Amino acid sequence: MKRIIEHTEDGSATLFVPELNEHYHSVKGARTESQHIFIDMGMKASAAPQPRVLEIGFGTGLNALLTLETAEQEKRPVHYTGIELYPLAWEEVNALGYSDNPSFERLHTAPWEEDVKISPYFTLRKIKGDANTVINSSFSPTIDYFDAFATEKQPEMWNEQLFRSLYVTMNTGGILTTYCAKGVIRRLLQAVGFRVERLPGPPGGKREILRATKVSGNQELKQSIIQP
Repeated sequence: MKRIIEHTEDGSATLFVPELNEHYHSVKGARTESQHIFIDMGMKASAAPQPRVLEIGFGTGLNALLTLETAEQEKRPVHYTGIELYPLAWEEVNALGYSDNPSFERLHTAPWEEDVKISPYFTLRKIKGDANTVINSSFSPTIDYFDAFATEKQPEMWNEQLFRSLYVTMNTGGILTTYCAKGVIRRLLQAVGFRVERLPGPPGGKREILRATKVSGNQELKQSIIQP
């Protein structure tokens, strides 16, 4: 797919995909959006001393970079798994100018399908594949970043089966954050067992976002991931 670099309102860049008529981040501010939704309302809202983060849609790696930076600031070890079906080349990401931190390049050049220690406080595992098929019982995240393309652009990612798999594999007390606050998505999350709350969106961006919490375990479902 062809991708075009565009600058957002906070000065940070994003990629635009003409084929989908879709941006990788909010045009109101790529960095602002990621920081608010996934770091402030996600990672920093989790009480886990050593979070296990699962990202649906690794994309440009901006969420991973901000998580790495936060982990190092807080001296809080993070294991980060990013799932991506269409990986971006480092050269394309580097052109966005997100960071001069050498660790950012390592996020993109690290081998796939294995744990890689990027820094003393950040271990990365990248999985190339479709989240609908690769989620299994070996995942035990405490935080899910759900960052797929918009529901109307990538409807196959916003389905009850995937949310159920994420719920089943998540540790009790774990949280999922997403930029999408549509009623249909809120109801899907509730249908699989999450307690869902609407939260204020990022400054200048969406009015609301969603955060879902797994408030209790379900051992029967935990035994196996339900197949479609």
